[in-house]
Amino acid sequence: MTAILEFIQNHFIVAALIKMVIVLVFMLLLMVPFMIWLERKVIADMQIRIGPNRTGPYGLLQPIADGIKLFFKEDVLPANVDRAIYFLAPAINVVPALTLYCVIPFGTLGIGGGTAVTNVNVGILLAFSLMSVSVYGIVLAGWASNNKYSLLGGLRASAQMISYELSLGLSIIGVLMLAGTLDLMGIAQAQSGSFHGFPRWFLFVQPLGFLIYLISAFAETNRVPFDLPEAEGELVAGYHTEYSSMKFAMFFMGEYAFVVAHAAIATTLFLGGWNPIIPAIPLPGIVWFGMKIFAFAYFFVWVRATLPRFRFDQLMHIGWKILLPLALVNLFATGIGIVIWQSLAR
Repeated sequence: MTAILEFIQNHFIVAALIKMVIVLVFMLLLMVPFMIWLERKVIADMQIRIGPNRTGPYGLLQPIADGIKLFFKEDVLPANVDRAIYFLAPAINVVPALTLYCVIPFGTLGIGGGTAVTNVNVGILLAFSLMSVSVYGIVLAGWASNNKYSLLGGLRASAQMISYELSLGLSIIGVLMLAGTLDLMGIAQAQSGSFHGFPRWFLFVQPLGFLIYLISAFAETNRVPFDLPEAEGELVAGYHTEYSSMKFAMFFMGEYAFVVAHAAIATTLFLGGWNPIIPAIPLPGIVWFGMKIFAFAYFFVWVRATLPRFRFDQLMHIGWKILLPLALVNLFATGIGIVIWQSLAR
């Protein structure tokens, strides 16, 4: 056993492959099904219903049953679709969502000595690039389906991504200026320790940036109140109206995977990553990281159960006339604050 561990420690590619398999299995077999169960159960509780309670204890196996059902359902192929793009769109949506977890430092697994599958010194840029790619899957699905409702959903998704990607990117620049690095692991390490008894999380010095990131993340993941690309009251089911069976499931898998990914990135950027909430409690870093992600995931579900959907003109108004100016103000204020702090430190 010791020889095997030494071999893994000395071979970076082997360690990375093992960690990649662990992360993908964790996401596909645990986090995505858990998010589906959590959403159904929490919304049921908030609406004073029971929710899933038949399949497995507390209904925990209901997502597995739903996945098996979708796998065996008839795969309907509408007439006059663009077959190549129609089949490719779900993969374009879900693959970036799963690839994204390779650069997130979630805490050590004891394999290869690292806290992520691979440590990239521009990890945040790679993460945001992968997030941007996923919208192509939605747009192409709307275009290839040969359905006017699907096309409108795809167009809405592209306009929404363009509007909120700017605010999302600008909201984290303040964090990058404070950390002095684009490496997600370095950003988390910059928030270690405490300052006068408070954790050195960037949330406390970047509250506006955190708020802008959070709102933009809802829009980027097409979640309520920004679920205009789906909008079942207006567009039947939006961009995935003509999808069925596992292709339909892949879109949902990508959505929930991105929800967890945004929670993980927000945790890394603003909540100290794997650093403990209460240093006196000796828990592994990956446990603290998981607790913070769970809090974000619960908030995502809570918002869905609470807020109504915006109109599309309201969505554009919030993105261009509120969030973008606030993100620029936050960036300007952060620069001034850093200059003042450095002058006082001299």
